[in-house]
Amino acid sequence: MEKAKELKQKQVNKPNGGRGGVRPGAGRPKGSTEYVTVEGLLTSIKTQTKGKNYEEILVEDFLQARNRGDSQLTVKYHNLILNKVMNTLARIEVTDSADAVEAKQLAFSEALAKLTGLQKE
Repeated sequence: MEKAKELKQKQVNKPNGGRGGVRPGAGRPKGSTEYVTVEGLLTSIKTQTKGKNYEEILVEDFLQARNRGDSQLTVKYHNLILNKVMNTLARIEVTDSADAVEAKQLAFSEALAKLTGLQKE
């Protein structure tokens, strides 16, 4: 009971009228289960589907939607799969020639000299 009064006093002393801050009984209760994790979900799916992993299930569902002629669902699967595939495959590789690297170094040193007031040697 003393803690509740103390918490209430802390809230009253706040400049915003007691909104925000610590609340009695707020938060996860002691002994509650862990947060849901992606690893836990994937393990649960694999267990409940007798060893199939998520990718296999996704492909099966995509093919079922396609075989049923459900074009809206098929398009959604296409977008889901392509977004995942494109994000993992899309990489940009930049290569500079020796001349380009030298020009960048010169420009950088000139800009740095202007900023610091040092003379170029």
